[in-house]
Amino acid sequence: MEKKGIEEREITKKNGFGMLFLALFGFLAAAAVMLRPVFLGINPDEKPGLVALHLVAGGILILIFAIVCGGLHILNPNEAMVFTLFGKYYGTIRREGFYFTNPFCSVLKPGAEEAPVTDGKTGTAPAKTPKNKVSLKTMTLHNAKQKVNDALGNPVIIGAIVIWRVTDPTKALLEVDNYQTYLSTQCDSIIRNAARLYPYDFMGEHENEDEEHEKTLRGSSQEIAEGMKLELNERVAVAGIEVEEVRITHLSYAEEIAAVMLQRQQATAIIAARKKIVEGAVSMVDMAIEELSEKEVVVLDEERKAAMVSNLLVVLCGHQEAQPVVNSGSIY
Repeated sequence: MEKKGIEEREITKKNGFGMLFLALFGFLAAAAVMLRPVFLGINPDEKPGLVALHLVAGGILILIFAIVCGGLHILNPNEAMVFTLFGKYYGTIRREGFYFTNPFCSVLKPGAEEAPVTDGKTGTAPAKTPKNKVSLKTMTLHNAKQKVNDALGNPVIIGAIVIWRVTDPTKALLEVDNYQTYLSTQCDSIIRNAARLYPYDFMGEHENEDEEHEKTLRGSSQEIAEGMKLELNERVAVAGIEVEEVRITHLSYAEEIAAVMLQRQQATAIIAARKKIVEGAVSMVDMAIEELSEKEVVVLDEERKAAMVSNLLVVLCGHQEAQPVVNSGSIY
């Protein structure tokens, strides 16, 4: 049976100033009650009971209005407060203003005193939001880099940032234990799953595979990040969180294979370049023989053609510039 989530009940009545003035009037009234024997000139020694009664009454009034002041709350823009009353959900304040709520209500505090932003090791930094309020601002989660194996089994190091914000503070505090830790954990899981589904890069042996499997972490990072965003949104919806963007910020081979993979990439590039050079050289040799034959500049037999082709290919495909040798005698 699917669990039904808690429906948010928003508190919108801004009656804080009215209760504040009432509390101030109550404190003045309490002071007047306590000082009434002085104003009436009553001697404490003659009527100690009456004086004590006024003091007790004034103290009770001060206690009552002190409790009333506990229900006054100030909310800044892009913040929210969630209240419970004797263990049951009472309501949520989402709009800025000066509010008065039941003074016996408890304000739920976020599970962590830090909001995940940027840090080298833990991925977190101190939050500026008060401990008893939930920030509705757009925030950045930057988890630590992770070492995972890609689809080809190569160890890679990958890191990503997540742009997110709380859209339902009631779910964020009541549906999960710690919504910030929950988001960080789900982000780690999504990054690992994405890295396992795609190779870091193709080295030329997968050219004929289906288009779906031709995506790579290096070449299709934007498309993969978009898929990570959709999956992450599905997982964190229970916590009242909306992910606005996921972006891969770091991607590299692990140290133990980085040097080998660099040599492999260099070898692939050299082979591709050599292939292009040979294709161009063959085309130029063919054009030279064809032009010589058409214009009858010189008539060459098959043996001389083979020698000329060999010499031209050496010149065109060589690493260094060829040193010409002038033959002053007969070529035969």
